[in-house]
Amino acid sequence: MKKQEGKITVDGQKVWYRRVGESRPGRLPLLCLHGGPGAGHDYLEPLEGLATDREVVFYDQLGCGLSDRFQDKSKITVKRFVDEVDTVRKALGLDRIHLLGQSWGGWLSIEYMTTANPKGIMGLVLASTSSSIKQFVTEAERLKAELGAEKYNILQKYEAAMDLHNPEYEKVVMEFYKRHLCRLDPWPDCIVRSVKNMDRNLVYETLNGPNEFMVIGTLKDWDRTSLLGRIKVPTLITVGGYDELPLVCSETIQKGIPGSRLVMFEKSAHCAHLEETEKYNRTVAEFLGGVEGA
Repeated sequence: MKKQEGKITVDGQKVWYRRVGESRPGRLPLLCLHGGPGAGHDYLEPLEGLATDREVVFYDQLGCGLSDRFQDKSKITVKRFVDEVDTVRKALGLDRIHLLGQSWGGWLSIEYMTTANPKGIMGLVLASTSSSIKQFVTEAERLKAELGAEKYNILQKYEAAMDLHNPEYEKVVMEFYKRHLCRLDPWPDCIVRSVKNMDRNLVYETLNGPNEFMVIGTLKDWDRTSLLGRIKVPTLITVGGYDELPLVCSETIQKGIPGSRLVMFEKSAHCAHLEETEKYNRTVAEFLGGVEGA
C-alpha cells in the first residue's frame, strides 16, 4: 500500500502528514482529524484499513505528535485549528473529500462545518464526540459517580485540591479510562503513544484543561448545538456503548443534523475504531460508498 509522509508549513511552522493508499475512480480521499486536543494521529492508525480503495490522510495538528510546538500560547485557539484544516487541504490538494473527526476532532469538524462554510466536503463522520462541552462534562460526571462512592470521593478530593498527579487519583482515573476510553487489555501501542502525546501538552491544557474531567480551558463554553442544522452533507455519527461521550451526546447531534445516521458499537468505549476495528471500518466504508453512489 502506497504511503507518503512529509511536512507542510502552517503559520510559519511545520505540520506533519501521512497519506495512505490511492483513491480509485469514484472514491474520494478521507481526511482524518484526531482528538485530544493534542493526541496526535497515532491512535487513529487502524483507519488505514479504509485505504483499500481510497486515500486516507492523517496529520498531527500543530502543537503535538510529529508537528512543531507552539511558540506563542495566545495562538492556540479553535479558529486557528479550523484555519489549519483549510491550509492542510490546500497544501495537499484535497479539494473534494470526506471528513472524519474523532472526539476533539469531532468538535473541530463541527466547528469547521458550521462556521467556516467549507467547500468540497461530500461526507462527514463524527466519531465519539458532542456538540456541547457542557453536555459532555455533565455526562462524564455521571460516569465518574458510577465508579462508586469511594472512588468518586477520591476524584472529587484531589480535583478540589488540583492534586491531579497524586498516585491515588491517577489510579482511579485509569480505572475510568479502562471503562470508558478504551476497553482493550492491554492497550494497543498506538493509543499508548497518543496518551503520552497529551501528557502536559500545551494545546490540551489551553483548550481543554488539566484532564478529561476538568474542562476549564478556552473550550469550556463551546456549544454548537444550535448551529448543527447548517451541516447539509450526509453525516454518519458513531459512538461506543461505554463511551466517555455517551449515546445522549450523539443523539443530540443526530437530532440537529438533518438526515444524519447514528451507529452504536456496543462493545466499545471511546475508540470503536480500535476496539471493533473490522466492524468500524466496514461501517464507515459502506457509508462513504453510499455517499458516492456505489
